[in-house]
Amino acid sequence: MEIQLIRNATLRVRYNGRLFLIDPCLGDKGTIPSFGGIAPNPTVNLPMPAEDVIAGVEMVIVSHLHADHFDEPAQALLSKNIPLFCQPSNENIIRDAGFQQVTPVTDNVTWQDIAFTRTDGQHGFGEWAEKMGEVSGFVWQAEGEPTVYWIGDSIWYEPIAQVIADVQPDIIITHSGGARFGDSLPIVMDEEMTLAVCRAAPNATVIAVHMEALDHCPVTRADLRTQANEVGILPNQLLIPTDGEVLNF
Repeated sequence: MEIQLIRNATLRVRYNGRLFLIDPCLGDKGTIPSFGGIAPNPTVNLPMPAEDVIAGVEMVIVSHLHADHFDEPAQALLSKNIPLFCQPSNENIIRDAGFQQVTPVTDNVTWQDIAFTRTDGQHGFGEWAEKMGEVSGFVWQAEGEPTVYWIGDSIWYEPIAQVIADVQPDIIITHSGGARFGDSLPIVMDEEMTLAVCRAAPNATVIAVHMEALDHCPVTRADLRTQANEVGILPNQLLIPTDGEVLNF
């Protein structure tokens, strides 16, 4: 298996001999309005041309429809015939954008001998969770491959701990930028929540992404590594890839 962090939450995943793309946000630097009142988003460019990001991709997963997870440039570049999986509340909007093979995943779906299970998330606390709306993560599994749990845009809360306990994933992908609006609590995981994932799954490899690309995400890679080191979480348990980096398993 191979996972390449493109930028923010966008991942190219080669798994069971197939290549798929997660949460494609492919616009140039500054093409999305500011979320935190600091700078337009994304705050960094893609590490490669967008055409290279989608080259050879056979399928797309969209966790939810916020602009940093499925932007207009990605919608324009991707083939409208590509298989696309999403959460049940989003399929009509994606179809209205011209995509013809859209499958809403309520529970489970199998594609090319890979089993995908949708999981719930909570995009913040209290009133902010309601404002941010429904989000999803996915577990994927195939014979001879590691089991992967991509948590998506969620804080650390009990249902995620339960998925980890039930599934016992080999690899867990967290969104760890600690995004917030003004004085709100985080709407995705911050350092402490990411380290809670590491403690809940000591035998898994945790991959932290969704950092250093949006103006409302204050957690840096260095911040997270420093705090992990302070509590004894080793670099081989918590991977913090840079944009464009490829991880092989």
